[in-house]
Amino acid sequence: MARSRSYRVSLSPVERKKIQHAKRKANSDNRRVRYAIILAADEKRYGHALTYKKIAAKAGASIPTVVDTLKKFCTGGITKAVTPLRNPNSDTSRLKVTGADEARIIAKACSAPPEGYCRWTLKLLDQEVILEEPISISTIGRVLRNNALHPHLDEYWCIPPEEDPEFVARMEDILDIYEQPYDPKYPLWCIDEKPYQILGETREPLPMRPGDIKKIDSEYKRNGTVSIFCFIKPHTGEIRHSVEETRTAVDFAEKLRFLVDVIEPEAEKITLVMDNLNTHSIASLYKAFPPEEAARIRRKLDIHYTPVHGSWLDIAEIGINIMTRECLDRRIPSIESLRSEMECWNTRYNENPSPVNWQFTTKDARLKLRHLYPDIDKYRNERNERRLKKIQKLEELQE
Repeated sequence: MARSRSYRVSLSPVERKKIQHAKRKANSDNRRVRYAIILAADEKRYGHALTYKKIAAKAGASIPTVVDTLKKFCTGGITKAVTPLRNPNSDTSRLKVTGADEARIIAKACSAPPEGYCRWTLKLLDQEVILEEPISISTIGRVLRNNALHPHLDEYWCIPPEEDPEFVARMEDILDIYEQPYDPKYPLWCIDEKPYQILGETREPLPMRPGDIKKIDSEYKRNGTVSIFCFIKPHTGEIRHSVEETRTAVDFAEKLRFLVDVIEPEAEKITLVMDNLNTHSIASLYKAFPPEEAARIRRKLDIHYTPVHGSWLDIAEIGINIMTRECLDRRIPSIESLRSEMECWNTRYNENPSPVNWQFTTKDARLKLRHLYPDIDKYRNERNERRLKKIQKLEELQE
């Protein structure tokens, strides 16, 4: 015999609509099931025929859950009905964290770790953070994830100083250049270079096979270092490279002549963007060539330097990243092999290059990097104070 219903539900159209909306927005299966139970028990819609068993089948719940939900709804309202009671000593209750405790976790994770530690771990945060209520280590991890905090990660970055007019001036100069349309008579090129270590294997690597990855021995031979130059043409994506045994002013000057005479011989003027490396200077031309030849190359170049701590503005770094990812991220045993591998890669890459889609503009910089822009009023006030001091000093001398 079906169990008779002790708790009856009769919803108005407005109540039913609110509960349906709350069910769609519910953030847990438990709440959704309890909302479904209340909707399924609505006598205005389904009449008095529905038993607890039929409501349980309709809502996808057990009969005890149906009884518990309807009892709480009839005695305490919708909020009580969809909020299950939890034992304060249970693991589930420890998944909850208050706003104040979450703020303490965030503040601690953003601070320096204790002396002797290089970074925060979940275990260390659990030991160091003083909270109102105890929570589990997994909950601390959830707080960090929800706030996009990764104390176990760091990366090297060029960090510019604050309020630096020199940085701003050079940055806007570079960004304006990147916004100019392509002109074959005045092409834009960017140059950068990176050191590369020649490494040989001491044991033959084991090749990849089904169910197993390639294995490379941890021991290797050091066969010296080289310098890899990279030119990239942002408007077309074309990349040109050179592998040299040394990194000197003469090497750099020869690369500039290669750009002028071999890569862009028909150009009237070449706009060249580069960083502030010590050899990246027009003076390098005069160290490598007679004055007439150095001047000829110099006249073909319109050089623009990225700001100090702003080498990320050099698009050639994108070319080096592509080169490293696709060709250099492995052990290459000799400079001859490196030159051969680089030549094969570069030839194939330039068959179908992709233009660089540079999207960071001067307008973006003035919003996102506004902390780098100087306070104009401050400089004007300093100027006025100096003028006032000069006037006061002249008045004192006249007296």
